[in-house]
Amino acid sequence: MSQHVPVIAIDGPSGVGKGTLAQFLTDETGFHLLDSGAIYRALAFGAVKNALALEDVAALVNLATTLPVEFVSCGIFYEGEDITSQVRTEEIAGVASTIAVIPEVRSALMARQKAFAILPGLVADGRDMGTVVFPDADLKLFLTASAEVRAERRVKQLKSKGVDANIEQITQDIKARDDRDHNRKAAPLRPAEDAIVIDTSHLGIEDVCKKARTLVKERVLST
Repeated sequence: MSQHVPVIAIDGPSGVGKGTLAQFLTDETGFHLLDSGAIYRALAFGAVKNALALEDVAALVNLATTLPVEFVSCGIFYEGEDITSQVRTEEIAGVASTIAVIPEVRSALMARQKAFAILPGLVADGRDMGTVVFPDADLKLFLTASAEVRAERRVKQLKSKGVDANIEQITQDIKARDDRDHNRKAAPLRPAEDAIVIDTSHLGIEDVCKKARTLVKERVLST
């Protein structure tokens, strides 16, 4: 009989603090980390690196099945190479968007994501971790925040990098993306029925982490 692997699933739209919370809980528990959004970008990086044709579904599926990606210390590594910055380029984002809609690729990446669940445990960050990928997760957290607050956070982030940003346009973009995520046919963005919803609109990340730490101690580490 295989030993139970505890899983903490963190879902929600962009700009709510999922990544920060996931890294915090990874450090707290010593669990492995899965950034599901980066999985598609890592696959896109691998496809470009290996000069795969985006029409070659069999080749993409084969790569997805054995995708050599790891998440270590807030970084994304492909075959040991730090590709954290490279997967953020417009080129990789475009390739990721193209291959993400291929059913066979999504199925292969589903299996690859599940393979991250190994002892001592897993913290999985994404949009459908608790509803689709790990429906039996020991703890499911769904972070949310208003589009306006998330836009303010994004503008602050961009300005810290010296990039000018229009908050009205960013707010519209966020609302449009939310609408697409909520209404898509495959794995629409929504909290699992047994998820604990945390609205981060008026909470500092320290407060969110403190609340999550308590829940993890009560529902995951105490079992």
